[in-house]
Amino acid sequence: MRNLIISAALVAASLFGVTAQAAEAPAAPYVELANPVPVAEPGKIEVVELFWYGCPHCYAFEPVINPWVEKLPSDVNFVRIPAMFGGPWDAHGQMFLTLEAMGVEHKVHNAVFNAIQKEHKKLTDKNDMADFLATQGVDKDKFLATFDSFAIKGQIVKARELAKKYEITGVPTMIVNGKYRFDIGSAGGAEEALKLADQLVAKERAATKAAAN
Repeated sequence: MRNLIISAALVAASLFGVTAQAAEAPAAPYVELANPVPVAEPGKIEVVELFWYGCPHCYAFEPVINPWVEKLPSDVNFVRIPAMFGGPWDAHGQMFLTLEAMGVEHKVHNAVFNAIQKEHKKLTDKNDMADFLATQGVDKDKFLATFDSFAIKGQIVKARELAKKYEITGVPTMIVNGKYRFDIGSAGGAEEALKLADQLVAKERAATKAAAN
């Protein structure tokens, strides 16, 4: 009888240990989307950054993510998407999409961020945007015409749909290959977020190679 009691105690202790270990297991630093979102360029591993020009955390992330983007391998496609949650988010998002459509976003991206974050310009009115961008070499009339174009309205709808599919609630948020979502907080910091992105890119690259064999 004594042996049975001891055995039962050992089994209980063992089960408790397993339960405790499971409870203490660290949560994954990313969320795997239940419904993967198609990438913009099939055949490439996509990394998306959702951002807002008015977000100080996005601004602080710029000096970290930009050098990383410049060194990405050729099989990785980096995409910036403006988060549009209403008000100034929408205005700034439309400005970004307009500049991107004009092919000048990469030339003025930092200047726009600095104007809003350091110089405290609102840049929520399209005419104020056009006046500022003219100082950066952007054609004012072309900007205004593009800003109100049918094509940009379509891009706005697309950006909102993607943000909804990604199930984002804040920025900056990163999405790898339409499958994995994480942010600086969940990753443990800006540098850690990019390391996590690298790991997930490598995971997707390995999965693609395995599927091809």
